[in-house]
Amino acid sequence: MSEALDDGPFFHGTKADLRVGDLLTAGFRSNYRPEIVMNHIYFTALRDGAGLAAELAAGEGAPRVYLVEPTGPFENDPNVTDKKFPGNPTRSYRSTAPLRIVGEVTDWTPLTPEVLQTWRERLAALAADERGEIIN
Repeated sequence: MSEALDDGPFFHGTKADLRVGDLLTAGFRSNYRPEIVMNHIYFTALRDGAGLAAELAAGEGAPRVYLVEPTGPFENDPNVTDKKFPGNPTRSYRSTAPLRIVGEVTDWTPLTPEVLQTWRERLAALAADERGEIIN
């Protein structure tokens, strides 16, 4: 695995209602390409980045951001790093090992409905474009 650029803290955004001590694991459908079962669990060192992920996540629950700690090795997320963009501007990571929920974060910045719709449109366009393929 490549050398990660952050020591944390780390965050994960979802619509799942989780508790401290719960483990997030790989093996679920992608929020962005539901036909793909993900081999990794994703997280970021940016609180509002996790908020964006929470708002875009599948499901009916309220968007939530959790403080998480990796339980094993992790790497820069190749979907938003050197294979597609230089460096790691989103400070995004992935792991095949679970993430442990350490707490819930409530001071993230929600998106306006207009910005959220723009993100949904961007993701739909990427899904229709082969460059939007997920590196799993």
